[in-house]
Amino acid sequence: MPEPAANTPHPHSATLRRLEKSSGTLAAAAIARMDAQLPWYRAMPPENRSWIGLVAQAGIAAFTEWFRHPETPQAISTDVFGTAPRELTRAITLRQTVEMVRTTIEVMESAIDEVAAPGDEGILREALLVYAREIAFATAQVYAQAAEARGAWDARLESLVVNAVLSGEADEGALSRAAALGWSAPANVSVVLGTAPNGDSELTVEAIRRAARHAKVQVLTGVLGDRLVVIAGGSDQPLQTAKALIGPFAAGPVVAGPVVPDLLSATRSAAAAAAGLKACAAWPDAPRPVLADDLLPERAMAGDTTARDQLVEEIYRPLQEAGSALLETLSVYLEQASSLEGAARMLFVHPNTVRYRLRRVTDVTGWSPSDVRSAFTLRIALILGRLADTETAL
Repeated sequence: MPEPAANTPHPHSATLRRLEKSSGTLAAAAIARMDAQLPWYRAMPPENRSWIGLVAQAGIAAFTEWFRHPETPQAISTDVFGTAPRELTRAITLRQTVEMVRTTIEVMESAIDEVAAPGDEGILREALLVYAREIAFATAQVYAQAAEARGAWDARLESLVVNAVLSGEADEGALSRAAALGWSAPANVSVVLGTAPNGDSELTVEAIRRAARHAKVQVLTGVLGDRLVVIAGGSDQPLQTAKALIGPFAAGPVVAGPVVPDLLSATRSAAAAAAGLKACAAWPDAPRPVLADDLLPERAMAGDTTARDQLVEEIYRPLQEAGSALLETLSVYLEQASSLEGAARMLFVHPNTVRYRLRRVTDVTGWSPSDVRSAFTLRIALILGRLADTETAL
């Protein structure tokens, strides 16, 4: 259908006049059909229904203009969807928009015999089919652009939350941002840290999300410098969570911080994980992933005051309160290269007495003196406890 030259009557001017005259009626009919057939439309606030009505009117008006100059390139998405605020793409889904457009096109199609001048029915129907295709492409473009903008905005929000937790500055603002990202405030939160792989960080983040969905945990994640940070919620087993999410991490140590109650408390988990990651060099054979609490001795020697206090308060003090016999027996046993007989001779007791006291040490502290790694942790705890007692005495 060639574009008419200047001052030349439109080849289908009668149909065009009828189309212009009936545009308001068609828009009203489209809105009425939406109200009758689309439950989600009826449930919407009046303001959003009003915006949808304007979109329907704009769509019919854009078709009229397109029918007037079918060969002229026109920005249909701007003509139609530009009448509504950008927030409308958040208020209605792509599926709902498709239903809205389909309903409007159906109303226009059903009115072709009334609107078209005699003999123009086929021309108008063909034009409507082509326009329906164009409006479908325009709908997809609008939502693709909105999704891209929303994705970029969400990535910035998530980066702010992750950085706030890692830097120890999480506050109510971080909670609000996390909620906007879909974080439902799950109980039991832990932070997993490791090295980020080279390449596109967005691909890494998406891989973490897939792993999290499979593990049925919520995550907030991001790449900060050379670190891959994952805040995981909904599991009280941080080691199992880290194992489920470890795939996207680069080679090298991966450390899981302790479980804390909520996102605000996650700063403690992040600090422990960060200290553990720093101290991993002192334990080359550490498992991967490893709990930050399993690195307490290395963290303490690397200057982590939290680890020092934890060793003293969770190991030395309970042994001290349990009686001098346990502390003395443990100390002698460790000095005697973990020999029951050697410790028994030094203490002038039967080896079974030493064995019983060592079992009590395990019950009190959760660390077994007969295990090489646990014995190392217990020895460091004794050293730090004695130093703490000396500082208190001074």
